[in-house]
Amino acid sequence: MSNKAIIVESPTKTRTLGRILGDEYKLLSSKGHVRDLPQDGLAVDIEQDFAPTYEIIPRQRKLVNELQKDLDGVDVVYLASDPDREGEAIAWHLIHALNLPNNVKRLEFHEITKEAVSAALEHPRDIDNNLVDAQQARRILDRLVGYQISPLLWRKISGSSGTALSAGRVQSVALRLICDREREIAAFAPQEYWSITATLSPQDQQEATFEAEVKFRDDEQLIPDDREQALLRNEKQAQAFVEELQEQQYHIAKITHTYPKRKPSAPFITSTLQRAAAGALHFPARKTMQIAQQLYEGVEISGEATGLITYMRTDSTRVAASAQQQVRKYIEQRWGEEYVGAGRRGKKAKGAQEGHECIRPTSVLREPKEMASYLTKDQAKLYELIWRQFVASQMKPAVYHRVTVDIPAGPYALRAIASRVKFPGFLAVQPDKKGEETTLPPLEEGQELSLLELMPEQHFTQPPPRYNEGSLVAALEESGIGRPSTYAPIIETLRRRRYVRMDKRMFVPTRLGMTVTDWLLERFPGIMDVEFTAHIEEELDKVEQAQQNWVALLREFYQGFEAQLQQAKDAPHKLLEGQKCPKCGGQLYERFSVRGKFAGCENYFDESIKCDYTQDLLEDVLPRSESEEIGEECPECDGQLLKRTSGSGSEFIGCSNYPKCKYTRNIGHDGKQKKQAVKTDMPCEKEDCNGHLVLRHGRRGSFLGCSNFPRCRFTRNATDDELKRLQTEASDSTQGSE
Repeated sequence: MSNKAIIVESPTKTRTLGRILGDEYKLLSSKGHVRDLPQDGLAVDIEQDFAPTYEIIPRQRKLVNELQKDLDGVDVVYLASDPDREGEAIAWHLIHALNLPNNVKRLEFHEITKEAVSAALEHPRDIDNNLVDAQQARRILDRLVGYQISPLLWRKISGSSGTALSAGRVQSVALRLICDREREIAAFAPQEYWSITATLSPQDQQEATFEAEVKFRDDEQLIPDDREQALLRNEKQAQAFVEELQEQQYHIAKITHTYPKRKPSAPFITSTLQRAAAGALHFPARKTMQIAQQLYEGVEISGEATGLITYMRTDSTRVAASAQQQVRKYIEQRWGEEYVGAGRRGKKAKGAQEGHECIRPTSVLREPKEMASYLTKDQAKLYELIWRQFVASQMKPAVYHRVTVDIPAGPYALRAIASRVKFPGFLAVQPDKKGEETTLPPLEEGQELSLLELMPEQHFTQPPPRYNEGSLVAALEESGIGRPSTYAPIIETLRRRRYVRMDKRMFVPTRLGMTVTDWLLERFPGIMDVEFTAHIEEELDKVEQAQQNWVALLREFYQGFEAQLQQAKDAPHKLLEGQKCPKCGGQLYERFSVRGKFAGCENYFDESIKCDYTQDLLEDVLPRSESEEIGEECPECDGQLLKRTSGSGSEFIGCSNYPKCKYTRNIGHDGKQKKQAVKTDMPCEKEDCNGHLVLRHGRRGSFLGCSNFPRCRFTRNATDDELKRLQTEASDSTQGSE
């Protein structure tokens, strides 16, 4: 029996390490965190320097007992959790949860290969308390914010009972970015502008046609970068230019040949991998990180667990010298020495610590085609994306041949451009799918040209696009909000809380998300401030670098936060200055509910008046979606069923006779309607009930229930004959309505 043990986070990682190390070490898995702040209560003693109270995570108690038994008789314990703050904290918690001896050592490797693991075993280290302090400070900050603001949300946003509202130090700022963008889009006023393209040909070669765009008139640019300053604002102006252009003489004044270079992108870091996978593969950030974790921990290759990529949580584009030598040799053998580049590092991300390498294949010799048979379809796609990006980053730039033809025509200047690839460079491994080559016929300076056609085209300025997963991650990274490991859970939380919905892979805030954001902005402007949140991230980085004391950081933060917290608890409803209730003349106050932000009359609570006037304050940004008939009758009355959207953003089916009839049914997470309820002519079998039976569908199958539910809770199973008859009737009814 081995007297040495290595504890990692994942069972998959133990199999990969087992292939490398054999039976020399006992390999154990903690399956992630084993200790954390308890879910019930704040668990942070603010008066005692923010001392946290940790406990064994309930689901991990059995595992902790098993680990303690497995370590009986073991002399040396190595902790090999992931090489980041979170991994360091897991190792630190394991020491306390398992009562490990002082001779426990920390292993750090960034790829699961024999060389990396052997080097880590030769140079074990102690726990880095600075990393632990940084993670602990982040955890406590998030607990202080989430556990003290969220209960206020439940109380202050009316109707939120049973609705899982929450606020978070980082998640709420990310939601604000999405809401701010939606407001920009709603306030955007499109501006019309026009372009003009000419079809020309050399006078002696009428068949050799080409197109040139009108760029200038009297040295004034027709379409500057700021489209709102375009010269042509309407069709009348464009037509006047066209008439003037028809009277001009055209000739080629100058032909310019240039050879611009296009550099490859740097190898992936966490944020750029998430953005690329979202754009190219349509993977959500969470899915990207899950698959990358699998590739890092190891997959079965010819019966052996093999780690295929380096650690996937990193903000550095640095490449190890050995990996760079290997990829350069590969490029030279595959494409030739002229394709070998100097290596691309890329721009340093804001707040980057650059403690790890880039995300790259552990061996560039494992080509995607060869690996595909060992991987799932999604694993193969992501591995190929990572492999191609890394190889391309070490190749020469692509060189283009660009031909620019300048054509004067009286006061006008036109330009035609052709471009083709002269030397592919990195495009050999990473083809440009959008880079179609453009050509021109043989042309010479001084040639006279014939004007064949003028084509004016109408355009409109476009609002800023909504965020998708890739652009939201880019915005968070650019603003310094969060860190590589936090982007995926931030996005997932916004979805889970139904603060956002997806429309063509774009984030759209729900009315609930917009309401929560507006309430937080009014009550906690510091927490919702992008620059303040980025500043906190920088301070956490300083804790990691031993340049800041974590308790001092928390004390400084909490001093301002506590004051905002008290003000939010005591804050009255905001008076809408200068606005009177059109129904009774009372004052209007800003109010919040799960259905949105609205203006409510002060006399609502006056028993003698009881004014129920309200005004939707989100109508200009998020108009309420129109209900859509689905072609079915309500099973409980004679109304039509409608597809509706709740204030929290979830879709459901409801009756058109609401609130008289409160029949609803859910729509599945995939957007498909669940099986419809079917009215029957059978009376309810419970005494003194005048309802009728309805065929319903639950998780355990189909059943008959009373139409007077919940007043009458009679149910029974439907017989096979009844099911067959009722389903046939429902099918016939649906076909008839079509």
